[in-house]
Amino acid sequence: MSLNRVVRRCMTAAAALSATAAACLLAPSSASAGPSAVELPSPRAGFDYQIGGAYTPPAGVKTVSRDRGATPARGLYNLCYVNAFQAQPGAEKEWDSDLLLRNANGDVVYDGEWGEAVLDIRTAGKRKRIAAKVNGWIDSCAAKGFQAVEPDNYDTYTRFPGRLKASQAKAFISLLSAHAHDKGLAIAQKNTPDLAADRKETGLDFAVAEECGQWDECGKYTAAFGNRVLVIEYSADGLRKACAGWGDRLSIVRRDVGVSPVGSSGYLRRTC
Repeated sequence: MSLNRVVRRCMTAAAALSATAAACLLAPSSASAGPSAVELPSPRAGFDYQIGGAYTPPAGVKTVSRDRGATPARGLYNLCYVNAFQAQPGAEKEWDSDLLLRNANGDVVYDGEWGEAVLDIRTAGKRKRIAAKVNGWIDSCAAKGFQAVEPDNYDTYTRFPGRLKASQAKAFISLLSAHAHDKGLAIAQKNTPDLAADRKETGLDFAVAEECGQWDECGKYTAAFGNRVLVIEYSADGLRKACAGWGDRLSIVRRDVGVSPVGSSGYLRRTC
């Protein structure tokens, strides 16, 4: 599971955006998505990031992000984390071989920091096949009672610029957006500030931004998503900057790099 981008500084959308998805983008708090309503997270609500392990949310928390294998926190707004653009470490065999990105020698391309095989989203056919698998996870998120989905590694193309393009990433995320909306789920843009302005094209509803305070990027997200931005910082300086600039507008939390559950030695959580 790709947890954060502490060291990651490093087509077009679907031909016709459905009327239901378009409505979702326009509504201030919820929108029509087929037979059900897409609910968005409340602005400035207490937030906890639990993708490394679920635990009882601290007092005051209203919004929680958890891994797709976890159960939603009762009575709260829950995001379902899925690794959408890369395979989980060691999970390459769960994917058809031709859906893994390969180099000129035919070797699988890995995101070296996390040991995750990169998925090959370069053609429409492959994007459709990869989306079918990820959409199955989204179905499970909906069945469990999550209100939104958080597809990670939208920014993979930035780490492999010679092989992947932003247009391909947008085309793929658009498939996931349409499916999430059909299932009554909102969908978050994870990181990737340079594509925030394309949210109407891609159908994304709000943002989950790691270290936007640290790297002075929060404004790129708010310009596109307003105050529906969930911020995770991983350093004291990042939290200080995020709180100073955006503490009265955004949901902000500092977590440990491993996003550890309560009771583990690495656990850390701070807020503004």
